[in-house]
Amino acid sequence: MPYATTDDGVRLYYEEAGSGQPLVFVHEFAGDHRSWEPQMRFFSRHFHCVAFSARGYPPSDVPPADRYSQARARDDVIAVLDHLRFDRAHVVGLSMGGFATLHVGIGHPQRARSLVVAGCGYGAQTGQKEKFVAECEVAAAAIERDTMAKAAQTYAIGPSRVQFQNKDPRGWQVFAAQLREHSTEGSARTLRGVQMQRPSLWELVEEMKRIEAPTLIVTGDEDEPCLEPGLLMKRVIPTSGLVVLPRAGHTLNLEDPDAFNRVVFEFISAVELGRWGKRDPRSVASGILGFGR
Repeated sequence: MPYATTDDGVRLYYEEAGSGQPLVFVHEFAGDHRSWEPQMRFFSRHFHCVAFSARGYPPSDVPPADRYSQARARDDVIAVLDHLRFDRAHVVGLSMGGFATLHVGIGHPQRARSLVVAGCGYGAQTGQKEKFVAECEVAAAAIERDTMAKAAQTYAIGPSRVQFQNKDPRGWQVFAAQLREHSTEGSARTLRGVQMQRPSLWELVEEMKRIEAPTLIVTGDEDEPCLEPGLLMKRVIPTSGLVVLPRAGHTLNLEDPDAFNRVVFEFISAVELGRWGKRDPRSVASGILGFGR
């Protein structure tokens, strides 16, 4: 089985397919490397695609509780790039993976050919941090008490997951079954070490203003916790564009794979053609018709 090894000795399992420019997928809390199968099948026709499982998600290693953080999640992406000898890559992340992708753009700008930040923003709004941390602790405790196999039954039908269940019951069943297989210890440690400790997006405004990599922000219009954060990122990242998918929840790449693949492919194609630059400053004005100041 192929593994990349991090600087702190954690082995990260990955799968790859295709050839061409590197394209790396970074999964959400409720996913793993398998969550990107619709994208691996589509994008590997055009790119060298890689999907890996984060630390705490077998077949990757499940290290002790003190080895999880937002910085480690970011650097684990870089460890995969280093292992595969990718100088730069298009990086696509969802939710927890979207946060890691954003932090790659902030902390390792030279490694990102482009960034796709999807479903990013849970707990990131001003005034929501304490509520989010409390919910994460309740979830982590429930996972430890009941095991992931049981806790997944509740997690899989959260307010922004039911859209997937309603649209594609069969696909949702596969997602829910894979979620039940996740490590109890790894899931609880990820909640406490990565999710609960990560900085709010509102704390990262100045850093996001300096992002140079072309950036696409994608969110579903029924993924309420990610709508305002999506607008924030659009407004402060000078190279960003925003796509809002209609009647869509959080698990965007699985819930609406055709729409997700299309917008991401069009974005990456524009980047490859040199057609995705910074926002024209003339579009940022207090007036509407162009006559105001």
